[in-house]
Amino acid sequence: MVAFRQFLLKIHSRCNLACDYCYVYEAADQSWRDRPRRMELPVVRRTARRIAEHAAEHGLDEVVVVLHGGEPLLVGAGHLDDLLGELAGAGPRVRFSLQTNGLRLLDEPALLDVLHRYGVGVGVSLDGTRADHDRHRLLPSGAGSWERTAEAVRLLGSPEHRSLFAGLLCVVDLVADPVATYEALLEFAPPRLDLLLPHATWQSQPAGVRRVLPSAPPAGGEAAPYGEWLIAAFDRWFDAPRRETGVRLFEELAVLLLGGRAASEAVGLAPVDLVVIEADGTIEQADSLKAAYDGAAATGLDVWRHGFADAAAHPAFLARQRGVDGLGPVCAGCPLVRVCGGGLYAHRYAGDGFGHPSVYCADLDRLIRHVVGRLRVGVAARGLEGRGLSGGWGSPGVAPGVAAPGAG
Repeated sequence: MVAFRQFLLKIHSRCNLACDYCYVYEAADQSWRDRPRRMELPVVRRTARRIAEHAAEHGLDEVVVVLHGGEPLLVGAGHLDDLLGELAGAGPRVRFSLQTNGLRLLDEPALLDVLHRYGVGVGVSLDGTRADHDRHRLLPSGAGSWERTAEAVRLLGSPEHRSLFAGLLCVVDLVADPVATYEALLEFAPPRLDLLLPHATWQSQPAGVRRVLPSAPPAGGEAAPYGEWLIAAFDRWFDAPRRETGVRLFEELAVLLLGGRAASEAVGLAPVDLVVIEADGTIEQADSLKAAYDGAAATGLDVWRHGFADAAAHPAFLARQRGVDGLGPVCAGCPLVRVCGGGLYAHRYAGDGFGHPSVYCADLDRLIRHVVGRLRVGVAARGLEGRGLSGGWGSPGVAPGVAAPGAG
């Protein structure tokens, strides 16, 4: 049974933005309506105790706690300080991270003092250029939020607070130019970028495409606009004369293709080691499942009555620990399966379950094959043809240190 090493706490279940693609408020699952606004300290203490128990059971000396929402910083500096204190004293060493839209950093500067006190890595959601960001990420008034978000990111990137800055998260938008998006994000000198495909399923398909469930792996002729978007961004990143920043998806694909192991739900076959705790103490699966159907993330468990061993033994979690055996026949028979991993679990939903390829199957196929080609050129240029990418699409050879992402 796989141990959980990442605990995502929904410390505030409301938000101060109205993003049109939000999987919490705009998708099929509307359970947020029945949640308390914030995670109160008794829930935090109980969660901390459960984390300590789980770490002791599995001999874990370190865990990751991700603070999420809604907008997590709406809890305020005082409550944030209290809950971080409870979690920091849980037992194992805790590394904290937080995903935010950044606006509260401007409104309540004391939050930065708390974040420094506990060494919390802060990621900010920013969707590229002003026009592209403001098309989707709106203030409650209907005005765009780019200007204030950019101000918050610059604050995080300043010498005083740079140690907190973990990176930027950007949702892919086909309307946006991929190179302009990458370069707009790069202006903030982020240590890392996440480029995320919009949450979608076969029943609620991504903007700009209309697809039919495949009965076989892609043959190469399918339209793949999201794959082409990511390829353009990849080439701009990979061809830079120096390493400008990390891009999580691209780096993880490179690691997988060179025989390594990725720590992502989006690609690869590594067992899922993340569990979600809602503001009321409910234990759930990954938030992205809220895009599938109402109750898709639910387990019926909570921190008051159950430990995380109960969650790890739950059929919903076990289904995501089986590697290739947990995939449907199309994915299992695909030569790219050990790299793609079937794509994000939520994106496989088709009304009768998750035993299908990702709705982005053609896009991932196109992107992975392109990355393979670029890595092969890099390997050949270094005279290391026999050491890497030699095991075929599905079982690439190992070539440590070859074609470091961003090196060209």
